[in-house]
Amino acid sequence: MNTLDLNLIKSSYYKISDNSLILDKEPKTYILKIRDLPDEEKPREKMLKFGSSCLSAPELLSVILGTGSKKEGVLEMCHRVLKEYGAKGLANHKDPHQLAKELGIPVNKAMQVVACGELGRRFFEKNGNGLATVRNAQDVFEYAKDMRELPKENLRGLYLNAHHKVIHDEIISIGTADSNLIHPREVFKPALEYSAVAMILVHNHPSGDSKPSQADIEITNQLIKVGKMLGIDLLDHVVVTKDSYTSVQAQY
Repeated sequence: MNTLDLNLIKSSYYKISDNSLILDKEPKTYILKIRDLPDEEKPREKMLKFGSSCLSAPELLSVILGTGSKKEGVLEMCHRVLKEYGAKGLANHKDPHQLAKELGIPVNKAMQVVACGELGRRFFEKNGNGLATVRNAQDVFEYAKDMRELPKENLRGLYLNAHHKVIHDEIISIGTADSNLIHPREVFKPALEYSAVAMILVHNHPSGDSKPSQADIEITNQLIKVGKMLGIDLLDHVVVTKDSYTSVQAQY
């Protein structure tokens, strides 16, 4: 291969493959490793100097995790998992093995995240006024705003008491960009565990089209039937995108 212009090599728009130069479709985003940051920009030093409110969500998570893995630096890992899961979805996950598998992170890192989420739930639940009220699709759209721009399809369950208060919130599954597998056992297990009387499902469409698919309608009707047998009402199933939402039309 001929000598290449130095600026071209440095550009994130290009990469070398099979001894030839090809154009990437999109520029890559590079996140500096903590050791490469100035001291005043390192998350822990930044927190000590300016307080926790000055840190972004990935920076706060990096303080908790401390180190990354062999494949990723801790900041790179934190940016990725928050992008894929969403802050609220990550905080409400309870199974470290499942979290580690879905996000490709070490189990010990997943345990740290789950432990922090559990602490947050326990502290939060001490305040009865802190429970969100969800009564309709508009409420769901506002409540689940952290799901609107996730790159993968996430299915989430909002588990309610008799006053439509969210007593538990859990990511049930993460699918590909255009599909998701839903099993009734996984949907209703948290409802039984937290003694919910009703629930609402919400999932995102990364495509930007909030129109429910035929599969969405079929699985919703199936879950409604299972819920009735268990005495737990599935009140709604809402599809959300960045700018819109649609309730799945089913026999509620």
